[in-house]
Amino acid sequence: MQELTNNPHADSLQFHPNMARAIVLTFLLAVGLVAQEIPAPPPDVILQTDIEYSRVGGRVAMDVVMPREGKGPFPAVVCIHGGGFRAGNRASFLPIAYKLAQAGYVAATVSYRLSPRQQFPAAVEDVKAAVRFLRANADRFQIDSDRIGATGASAGGTLALMLGVTGGVEQFEGSGPALDQSSRVQAVVNFFGATNFIKSYDASVDAAEVLPMFLGGDRDHAYKLHVQASPLNWVSPDDAPTLTLHGTKDRYVAFEQGQWITDRLREASVTAEIIPFQDVDHGFGAFGPRLDEAIASMLIFFNKHLAKTPQRTIALSDHSTNGEIVVMEWPSAHVLRRIPNNRGHDVQMLPNGNILYTTGNWKRVIEVSPEGDEVWSYGLAEGLEHPIAAERLPNGNTLIGDMILGKVIEVTPAKKTVWEYANPELANSQMRSSRRTAAGTTLIAVERLNKIIEVDKSGKIIWTYQATGGDERFPYQPHRLPNGNTLMGLASPGEVIEVNPKGEIVHSVGGGDGDIRMVWCSGVQPLRGGGFMVSDYQGRRILEFNADWELVNEWRTGSRTVASLSVP
Repeated sequence: MQELTNNPHADSLQFHPNMARAIVLTFLLAVGLVAQEIPAPPPDVILQTDIEYSRVGGRVAMDVVMPREGKGPFPAVVCIHGGGFRAGNRASFLPIAYKLAQAGYVAATVSYRLSPRQQFPAAVEDVKAAVRFLRANADRFQIDSDRIGATGASAGGTLALMLGVTGGVEQFEGSGPALDQSSRVQAVVNFFGATNFIKSYDASVDAAEVLPMFLGGDRDHAYKLHVQASPLNWVSPDDAPTLTLHGTKDRYVAFEQGQWITDRLREASVTAEIIPFQDVDHGFGAFGPRLDEAIASMLIFFNKHLAKTPQRTIALSDHSTNGEIVVMEWPSAHVLRRIPNNRGHDVQMLPNGNILYTTGNWKRVIEVSPEGDEVWSYGLAEGLEHPIAAERLPNGNTLIGDMILGKVIEVTPAKKTVWEYANPELANSQMRSSRRTAAGTTLIAVERLNKIIEVDKSGKIIWTYQATGGDERFPYQPHRLPNGNTLMGLASPGEVIEVNPKGEIVHSVGGGDGDIRMVWCSGVQPLRGGGFMVSDYQGRRILEFNADWELVNEWRTGSRTVASLSVP
């Protein structure tokens, strides 16, 4: 747990005194404590007011604040006012929205249905509808729909947390607009919102008054709804990174509520932080000069988790029943296009944008253009039985491995064979991969015999690596590194290793006792500048490691079982 003292970023995020005063009043407004005229927007933002986003159970609207300068699409933040679920006004969050817009965000302050007239889950359904509305109107508001966050104070903090922990939970989507859009958010900043309503009665001056109106009964008479409305009970590993800002002397929402959600998220391996404000009560009115630090912390967190990450394009060979090549952006996993491969194994992105891939069941190696047109193939007519590996070489030829024929061949664009290596050990589905080295030798993974062999141009085996640690280590897709070592993936347990010419392991990740546990590391791809990516075939995830062998990105592939991947 981190206590915020001297924020090193605060100097760069100082506010004009009038704006600072407005923000103090905003937080009081946000929890329904005072009424105050909202300041006009500063000249560097654009304010659009009273934009209806839903009429389910009553009209609800939002005010949208956009940067006046800069080129979108921008990340967005949904701002949710407080007031005990029974009061408050979206305009109270406008000064915060102004600061977000000045920092390069599109900020939307949203109304939602209030109790006692509209009880849970109406408010949750509304804020989810607001997120969907923004995604459906991303072009209109210049929003990057992959980068939407949420923030809120008090009751609004609870609703922001519900957005963060119920992504994909259909029961809270309601019947509002844009149901074809996702209501998931990518980051949450929670200002002193309750997280466990069952325990709210034990340490709150108004829970016994507020919660029965919101939930249709007190804890004894609406226990199940108290559980369902508590963000703490919806935490899962795919939740949004979350920052909580909470006063340690909060009489309305106990400080422990913030600590509970932080701990639960961390237990689920979700990024979660809490900044305690010592001796501060509910509403931030007592923060004084430290309020600037709280807002600065919000901006820093959103900048970290909603910043646009540079994307590279990669291709995956999905060997599952999906049976397709998937070209996507990484690390966002945004799919750009799909190409049927009939459950093939190998794929390579070529410098000209074409895709080379195997379709073992179709007995073909195929090259397609970015438009999807077939521009080259080699297959049954040329004698292939089950091509499992294919690599376009710098000289324009193609290296093909056939696991039924037990051979690796190099063919020209005119389909003339200029090199061949045959070995009975490669036949009968025992071979899985072949890759040419910069020295002109060929590395071949004899998966079922747990070894890698290196063959020279004359067909002589000049190096062998025999995997140890079991009969199913299944080495796959070896790559010769510039330092002369060899990178490869293993199975049972999943592991990526770098071995030197002597066969000594000099680096590894995974294995039976590592901090990261994988199942079957099939596709391995070194990255320019160091590091590598690996597909954990049976673990159903893609992982990226930097040059220090530290995990930097990970994507759970769902139904996809990725046999290999390619990064240009």
